[in-house]
Amino acid sequence: MFNNWKSLLTISILFCCSIIVLAILTRQWVILSLVVGFLFGFSLQKGDLCGASAMSEILLMKDKEKIFGLWIAILTSMVLFAIFENIGIIQLVPKKLYWLSFLVGGIIFGIGTVLAGGCISGCLYKGATGNINSIAALLTIPLGISAVDYGPLQGFNKHLLEYVINDDNGNAITLHSLLGIPYWIIVAFLLIFTIIFGYTKWKKSPRKKFYVKFGNIFSKSWKPWQAGLSIGMISMLAWLSSLAVGRNYPLGITHGVSNLYQAIIEKNVKFIYEKQQFPSQIAKGIQNRTSIAQTQSNYSPPNKQVKLESRNLNVWLILLTIGVMFGEFVSGKMTGKAKLTPKEPQQTLIAMLGGLLVGTGAGISTGCIIGNVLSGWAMLSIGTFIFGVSTLLANWITTYFYLMGGTIRLKKTNQH
Repeated sequence: MFNNWKSLLTISILFCCSIIVLAILTRQWVILSLVVGFLFGFSLQKGDLCGASAMSEILLMKDKEKIFGLWIAILTSMVLFAIFENIGIIQLVPKKLYWLSFLVGGIIFGIGTVLAGGCISGCLYKGATGNINSIAALLTIPLGISAVDYGPLQGFNKHLLEYVINDDNGNAITLHSLLGIPYWIIVAFLLIFTIIFGYTKWKKSPRKKFYVKFGNIFSKSWKPWQAGLSIGMISMLAWLSSLAVGRNYPLGITHGVSNLYQAIIEKNVKFIYEKQQFPSQIAKGIQNRTSIAQTQSNYSPPNKQVKLESRNLNVWLILLTIGVMFGEFVSGKMTGKAKLTPKEPQQTLIAMLGGLLVGTGAGISTGCIIGNVLSGWAMLSIGTFIFGVSTLLANWITTYFYLMGGTIRLKKTNQH
């Protein structure tokens, strides 16, 4: 019964509507993150849009479709961010330029994504649909994050965070602040450029029908750009949802995974699920920029965490992560891809090592591809640009030596 996409669609609609109604009746807006997470996970799995895989496949398969899909997600987020900022609903909160943290974390993260077979969100949706290696990586990802936040790498992380560059007013450095051009103008330029590029690409490709059967939306996979468009809209929805509970940032998954892990293993924790009184900047749209780690997930620098009697866990992020896994599983069942896929034992062990590196790199960089590239690039943060580039290069180098054996695979051509 539940393998039928219509049944699963009915369950999904009932789930989302029930959560929304419950939030309205109880005014516990934090539970809306379950819906946001469900939609996000559903879109990720439908488009098979893992950021790390998108990077690797450029070398492995000469395929740029997924990286283009990731760009569409970033651009869609940009456009919506610009609109909602101009009407005064949000204020951009780009991450500060912790250049050494982003560089070191990005390199570690990029290496780990190849060994683990995906980034954090990629491992989540692959694990939720039965990939044993991704499940193994998910067991060690939170260990890596915790080692940075609370464990033996805490001092090292604190040292890296000292290398920060701000502008003259102490604010985060962004592309628009460097160029002296309004944010929305840069976004408009990138939108026009992408439309022209996409149209040119479409003109060169075989003409395809524009319509699609309604059932195929749920029973078939999506093209990466379609998933990217959906994820970009969900990123804005996530921001609006989190504002209601005092969190001022769009999508992020790193500390959701970490907080969920801490909620399971730790006893001395404090669950944060509603607006906090101490950050006056949040209520004012964060006019004075603070560390994005604090505004994103109630995360304090490691040297402060050890002084706390209990660990603050953000319920919005925890519920988002749970919703993501549920959405990914439902999406996988609809397309018939939710099935246990055993792997070679040595591959699984390597995936666990990769997960540890992914978690460590994400912890040092205060985020992964979702928080730093999707959300960070959408706000034109220079710091997250460093993370993205270092992750890409580390991913490519590891892909070249580990997956390709140090050789380049050329496309086959017809010889006459």
